[in-house]
Amino acid sequence: MKKSILLGAVLASLAGAAAAQSSVTAFGVLDLAMRQAKSSGKTINLLAADGNASSRLGFRGTEDLGDGLKANFWIEAALSADTGTVDSSRFWGRRATVSLSSTQWGEVRLGRHKTAARLVIDGFTPFETAGIADISKVYSLLGSAADTINRADNQVAYSLPDNLGGIYGGAEVGAGENTDGKKYKAARLGYKNGGLNVAAGLADTDAKGSNYKLNVVGASYNFGPATVQATVGNTKFNAAKQSIYTVGLIVPVVGDSSFRAHYANSNANTAAEAIAGVGDIKLLTLGYVHAVSKRTALYMTISEIKNTGKSAVAVAGSPAVTAGNKSSAWDVGLRHSF
Repeated sequence: MKKSILLGAVLASLAGAAAAQSSVTAFGVLDLAMRQAKSSGKTINLLAADGNASSRLGFRGTEDLGDGLKANFWIEAALSADTGTVDSSRFWGRRATVSLSSTQWGEVRLGRHKTAARLVIDGFTPFETAGIADISKVYSLLGSAADTINRADNQVAYSLPDNLGGIYGGAEVGAGENTDGKKYKAARLGYKNGGLNVAAGLADTDAKGSNYKLNVVGASYNFGPATVQATVGNTKFNAAKQSIYTVGLIVPVVGDSSFRAHYANSNANTAAEAIAGVGDIKLLTLGYVHAVSKRTALYMTISEIKNTGKSAVAVAGSPAVTAGNKSSAWDVGLRHSF
């Protein structure tokens, strides 16, 4: 009897140890905003998803393999919280990866996830790429078939470890699998120390037999009362080119609350202006985020895109914009993460 009790205790302890070496976490964001958008003489009122952050549902997990080595997975789906729908064509379209990571050697990751160059664009603007402030609006594909400016399929990626004295980054390649606009390579390298953060990213995508290129350099500095951010970038496809610069400001107030502003200017060359829908773009956004708690925030944002020439870019949720016209919107919303 005593041996049975002892054996049971040993097995229970081993099971507990095994469980402690593995973990699975469910996480997500729900973000909805009351929005009014205007363009080309039309106005629309709507309840819009993703005003301050992208709504999502995900699961991630890790298994400790010993000696600092871990096996990891991450699957993440986009949600339209205003309608309760998901993207049926890409249920795990935000991310679907499996990886091996080491505190000493970094991480090797396989699957679909955000590209290295896009991480630089996101990392140096106060609003990232959400809602009516979406900074990616000023980046054009210039008529190419590339669809890797945000996320890419079939990636084999390597990320540097976190023990390099502030240096971070990585490189990745995506197999085209005989599909136009899919085969690509990208890299990112940055340095962060104290209030200073600088990084550069580049991407090269094979699109219709030619290459679409995206390059961006970002910098930010937190000097206490505020954080100043800026990027300089360009896109190129054959003779068509864009030159883009952005500046941003984050001014913290009580707790995690903050006032935010950014301005972006995108200029197209003559070859780019010959492409339908491409021209010069100016984007100005002002906003305030009030942190109710670590996981919940109220926010207010106002944004305007000014198009020149053939450009017909609209803020999120806006009526269709006539080439060369403005598109603007304001919203008030609630974001909760779990």
